[in-house]
Amino acid sequence: MRFLESFVFWYPAIMSTVWIVGALLFLERIELKKPLPLTKTPMVSILIACHNESSTIEHTLENLKDLDYPNYEIIAIDDGSTDNTFEVLTQLLDKYSHLRIVKMKHNSGKANALYHGLLVSKGEVLVGVDADSYLEKDALLYMVPHFTNTNSGERVGAVTGNPRVRNRSSLLSKIQLCEYASIISLTKRTQRILGKVMTVSGVCVAYRKRALLDCHLWDRDLLTEDVAITWKLEKKFWDIRYEPRALCWMLVPEKFMNLWKQRRRWTSGGIEVLWRNRDIFTHWTERRLYPVGIEQIFSCFWAICWLILTIIGTIDFFQGAPLMPYFWKSQFLSLICLVQFLTAMVLDSRYDKTLVSNSLWAIWYPLVYWYVNAFVVLISIPATIFNKRDGYATWSSPDRGLKERNSNTQGGKSNGQ
Repeated sequence: MRFLESFVFWYPAIMSTVWIVGALLFLERIELKKPLPLTKTPMVSILIACHNESSTIEHTLENLKDLDYPNYEIIAIDDGSTDNTFEVLTQLLDKYSHLRIVKMKHNSGKANALYHGLLVSKGEVLVGVDADSYLEKDALLYMVPHFTNTNSGERVGAVTGNPRVRNRSSLLSKIQLCEYASIISLTKRTQRILGKVMTVSGVCVAYRKRALLDCHLWDRDLLTEDVAITWKLEKKFWDIRYEPRALCWMLVPEKFMNLWKQRRRWTSGGIEVLWRNRDIFTHWTERRLYPVGIEQIFSCFWAICWLILTIIGTIDFFQGAPLMPYFWKSQFLSLICLVQFLTAMVLDSRYDKTLVSNSLWAIWYPLVYWYVNAFVVLISIPATIFNKRDGYATWSSPDRGLKERNSNTQGGKSNGQ
């Protein structure tokens, strides 16, 4: 019982401190320095995997037509859409000179769509962007130099950008706005300092084509292609960079059940990747991946311990045991969490000027969101272990938010900054 209490309390407290310190080191060593100069302009192929995206794809292409980069193409892959996505894309061919289309007969998943996009691509660098996301005009100016830098670029396999939430009309979306700063941006800064990034952000990422070919491309039978390809690249000793100045404005779920489904997919996909790559612990050459794997294992273990402790605490409560020790510990963890969120939002406010003004919504994260994520982990572990998938990991059209009709005009520097 004492072990459970200590682990449930100290693990998030210690990791929060690590994320904060690591992010501040990243700021001092990397982020405050001048960005790498663009000395070469290799061909860039922007891959957009589409499944039932007829309502969003034109806005995304409109955003991509005038990027601050001279040498790029756009490849939209229609992955077996059941709406008129392909017809919309075909009508846009004359309007967007950079655009090319790949038509898939059946829904075979995002990883398979990207796979076929790569096969027809001309670029040395491939950029993955979601079909409902807006890439900032100067994003390629920050991402491409990581590959072309003569001192360290040769071993760079991928550069992950900085996803920003653009729909901010509901409590759930505002909590996720805070979460993306703290749980994604902050941890990527720290992981980069430690040497290994756990996952690129599939919504905004650049790959070296040669690196993808070296690790045999995406695993098309896994739910989270971005997590899986990150591990494959790093197992082949390719470097993964985080570029916070490369912004991409995206939509997040605003309905609870859609958020639940998204987090189930993320968690199940992460467990799948961890299980598939469990052999890293048997190879000393892959020791730099140990912290990433151990942290993911501990996160799942924490959810299990939290559930056991909650059950025991509930039983003790009905038997008249005092709950004050649990109360003060939970309050301390909530305080640490809020400090982490505030640090993250101050760091990211350089790119999103309205971020700090939304910091009040972070108070809901430790009160509600922690428990939602813990239940997602608890449900996903047995479901992933006992659910053996044969064939492709297919997908469905995601939740576009309660304010989709207005969100297409939001985001970008004109709004976010």
